[in-house]
Amino acid sequence: MPFSARPVVNRTFASPALLLATTLLLAGGCKSAPPPESVNPQNAPSVAPQINGQDVVTLQRKATQNGAAPEFLSATVIPGRGMDLLQITANLPGKGTTNVFFAPPLSEVQTKLSGSDPADKNGNGSFAYGGAFLVPYPNRIRGKLSDDKQSIITSWHGKTLTLPANFSGKKPGAELHSIHGLILTSKTDDIKVADSADGQTVTGTIHAGDFGGHWLSKTDLDFTIELAGKDVTAAITAKNVGDQEEPMSIGWHPYFAIPSGDRTQARLQIPAAMMALVNNYDDVFPTGKLVPVKGTKYDFNAPEGKPLDNMFLDDNFSKLTRTDGAVNVQLTDPAASYGMHVLGESPEIKTVQVYAPTDPGKNFVAIEEQFNFGDPFGKQWHGTDTGMVTLKPGASVTWKVKLELFTPPAAK
Repeated sequence: MPFSARPVVNRTFASPALLLATTLLLAGGCKSAPPPESVNPQNAPSVAPQINGQDVVTLQRKATQNGAAPEFLSATVIPGRGMDLLQITANLPGKGTTNVFFAPPLSEVQTKLSGSDPADKNGNGSFAYGGAFLVPYPNRIRGKLSDDKQSIITSWHGKTLTLPANFSGKKPGAELHSIHGLILTSKTDDIKVADSADGQTVTGTIHAGDFGGHWLSKTDLDFTIELAGKDVTAAITAKNVGDQEEPMSIGWHPYFAIPSGDRTQARLQIPAAMMALVNNYDDVFPTGKLVPVKGTKYDFNAPEGKPLDNMFLDDNFSKLTRTDGAVNVQLTDPAASYGMHVLGESPEIKTVQVYAPTDPGKNFVAIEEQFNFGDPFGKQWHGTDTGMVTLKPGASVTWKVKLELFTPPAAK
């Protein structure tokens, strides 16, 4: 039954003989007989929770490893908010069912993303936790601020783009800019859930058009999210269905939890040779200068990774090395015997943004595999290829990332 379906009440009518038998039974003093199963609320099909007027979809599978090896169990998707992949659970040896993402419970998210929370203005609540998809641009875009301070104006190939000014740093007077795309509150059409050999898959399409008047052409976005025991795969294909060229980038903003709760000993491995300098960690605006990471504290290339310790990160890494065609970023939590491969399989993935705050209670690392550098239309890049793909009418591009669990070697 599709997840959007509603339970149907089965109405049947008893025969006169059955009614007579029931009356005699009750008259005989039987007071403990349960109500018929068809009207017992405990046995009625549950109604899927909704966010933004669409049912939340939960992909599920049964554990098969008997706790001997890590395996994925479920994936919770919010079609009413850009197919946001809110949470993934896994069965970990010695720990049982564990949340893979840093995110509140679904009941709390329903309130946070209801449209009444000021922190969710412009859909910003979607990228505060879980795993929001970012289209047609992840990261920051700067521009001239409109008089009403609601928009920023920038350009691509001489054509004007007017984008929502939906973010700024926390310091007084911080510059308003646009961040993380234009589908944070988009609804999804044609949602289908299907069983697979080892789990379930959900597909859907966002007919984004010109992204609410902010973009240069019209776009369709086809989503596939697949849950299996060994991996969870997310793929988005953007197709230009309009009659103009358009820039396109796709990214993801998953907050990976650190199961042990101790981020100081968690290790990160990033196969990158360069990183982008930023003006400061409040604005996080790229200066246009790329520098080598080798020999610096930002070198996470060691095969076993490097401990996070108390290091703050909000940085964009590039010149990525691929293994078997994929960008393999690894997060390990030795204290929990836990490891996660984040595999960027699309050749267009050119950068990885990593956000790892040091605030108490924020035991997570956001690992954002994306096409582009931050502020990709900015003049500071001086003509450098910033990773934005040019889609001609009828052309398409696919972003694909796979998550794989693994057990790291025992901590030394």
